[in-house]
Amino acid sequence: MSLVVYVAAGVCTLTAALLLRRPRRNPLTVSTCAAIALGALVFVCSAPLTLAAVNDLTGIPNFGAPLTYSVLSAYSCSLLILLVNWRGGSRARVRRMVLRCVAAYSALIVAIVVLFVLADARTERLRDLDTYYANTPYVREMVVLYLLGHSAATLAMCGVCVRWSHEVTGLLRTGLRLIVLGVLLDVLGFQATKYTAITARWTGHDLDFLSTTVAPPMASLGALTFSVGFVLPRLLPALAAQRRGLRDHRRLGPLWSRVRPASTAPEPPDAWWQLPLERLQWREVSIHDALLSLAPYFDERVRERALGDALGAGRPAHEARIAAEAVMLADAARRAAAQEPPLAAPSRHRLHATEVPGTGGLVELATALARSPLAATDPDGTVSAPSPG
Repeated sequence: MSLVVYVAAGVCTLTAALLLRRPRRNPLTVSTCAAIALGALVFVCSAPLTLAAVNDLTGIPNFGAPLTYSVLSAYSCSLLILLVNWRGGSRARVRRMVLRCVAAYSALIVAIVVLFVLADARTERLRDLDTYYANTPYVREMVVLYLLGHSAATLAMCGVCVRWSHEVTGLLRTGLRLIVLGVLLDVLGFQATKYTAITARWTGHDLDFLSTTVAPPMASLGALTFSVGFVLPRLLPALAAQRRGLRDHRRLGPLWSRVRPASTAPEPPDAWWQLPLERLQWREVSIHDALLSLAPYFDERVRERALGDALGAGRPAHEARIAAEAVMLADAARRAAAQEPPLAAPSRHRLHATEVPGTGGLVELATALARSPLAATDPDGTVSAPSPG
């Protein structure tokens, strides 16, 4: 069982780290990460190996139980805080609701600790403490309290998500439905089985397997589904943007290799942790800097001749313009690489790539540069372009 919960904790921790890796952090993101991280901590604390280690470290039999219940209560509180931030509202209202949640669950945690101190639980139980001590004064109340606190938070979360899922579409609706599914797995697979096993003990029956065998994996599955529901609508668009950034970064390769010697921008840090969008931003800035450096070498006669050839070949006006600009740029790069003097009257034509925001124009220019036979690279590394005269 320890392996199952440790894996669940690892996955939850990874999702929280992915959310925090995003550059924009707001209260909703922070509260989401806090909830997922506390969920991971619950799994770590509830593993039998962890419980045994905590008990040995403190020298108190079953000390890991109130620790786990307290962390679970903090996790339940984080779910309610997440709901408050998700609903939004004025800062004063959000702050007031958050403080109420913290106060209520802080009191619950204090009650759990006090009840454990008052209880007589000297026999160490790593897997079945809830049912083994189900009829023991104070332990009984402690177990019921932590379950009720967790139930209140998850049912509130489920209700809000069900109502909201009818009002939204797309990834957000999918995420909300996954959250509801995760909560239902927790309610039916973890909470209901715990309640049933404990009630069975109260009535003189033995259904301990529900608490020891069924509840832990169902809780893990519910938490993983719950986490995916939160992460999916927040990370999937970001992942798609990073994928587009990687694609554009590669497509700008031919343009960057051609103009790189003319760029005076500082070299980007070659760090493994840089995301594709960050690399793309560096390349975009460097290319624009190189285009500015090559502007004195832009020959209008080269551009006009290439434009006439492209239009004569039946190419659309926009495509012909980009192709002509690619030829002019290739010629300018050749002149600059050969250390020729700038033109006395360089072209005043403004490249399309500098007129549009983003990398779309640069990608078009790079594609035309790679495809144009007039801008092909000679074996000696220079660029073939028609002579201006």
